[in-house]
Amino acid sequence: MSGPHPAVAALRSAVQDELTLVAARSDTGALVLVACSGGADSLALAAATAFVAPRAGLRAGAVVVDHGLAPGSDAVARRAAEQCRDLGLDPVEVVVATVGASGGPEAAARMARYAALDDVAHRYGAEAVLLAHTLDDQAETVLLGLARGSGARSLAGMTARRGLLHRPLLGVRRRQTLEACAAQGLEPWHDPTNTPSPDEGGANLRALVRHDVLPVLERVLGPGVALALARTADQLRADTEVLEDLAFQLLAAARDGGGEVGALDVTRLAAAPDAVRRRALHAAMAGWGFGAAHAVHVDAVDALVVGWRGQGPAAVPGGSVVRRYGRLAPDVST
Repeated sequence: MSGPHPAVAALRSAVQDELTLVAARSDTGALVLVACSGGADSLALAAATAFVAPRAGLRAGAVVVDHGLAPGSDAVARRAAEQCRDLGLDPVEVVVATVGASGGPEAAARMARYAALDDVAHRYGAEAVLLAHTLDDQAETVLLGLARGSGARSLAGMTARRGLLHRPLLGVRRRQTLEACAAQGLEPWHDPTNTPSPDEGGANLRALVRHDVLPVLERVLGPGVALALARTADQLRADTEVLEDLAFQLLAAARDGGGEVGALDVTRLAAAPDAVRRRALHAAMAGWGFGAAHAVHVDAVDALVVGWRGQGPAAVPGGSVVRRYGRLAPDVST
């Protein structure tokens, strides 16, 4: 008797590798949840998880997040939930997320989605939430980060696991999820925002990268561009994690020595390598409650450390940072 379709086998193998790690640290019968939109990637992940989880001694359920941003989104969410139940996942919950306006529509939807997933996971006591990002998603993320000049953290792409969130499909191609759905008789929902329209004016950059940019790179540079971009992310992530660990050590050292709470000693900061210091300053701004800082904001704050000429506060999203008596701190006078 022949085995499963190669794409189905690839999905199950990727999920088995991840769930083996989850099971090793969990009690028998612990719950994992699949974040399922009803699209091919998440539906294929749901099917693989439904097959693998019981064999790993785990229970498997699903969360369907309805962002409510398009007409008929509730029907799409209900259909995705029905498909998850048909696969044997339990519990299956549909959550209507409240999407704000912070950081643009895509970022706001992502923040709302992750908040909803975190809430459901904690209510059910889940050990992990599985996300369906593929190798192709990773390649697109790296390419977008490169185009925006976002630095090593963005080029490092998405992590395989962080906290409750696990991404078991980062080594799986998008075409394999489509093939796996077809082989198992699953009918995925095709998100229209993933197909660029001439009328969009470039609004959906990821869709344009997917359908226009990556195919051109593959044609000009040869096949394997997506794989190379994903490999680059893996290599940079390892380097970035070391640098960020050093940056947090620097922050802890710079906070020692008295002074106002949260202020940073400039002498300690100035003695650190540029790559470590700049990461430390970026983390400090986040800790002070400022918004998403870009390179230009880090440059301005860094100048208070290594380019000090008696200048005034450095403007950052949501406020400013000031240097007083050899220490950096948020400027409470603004």
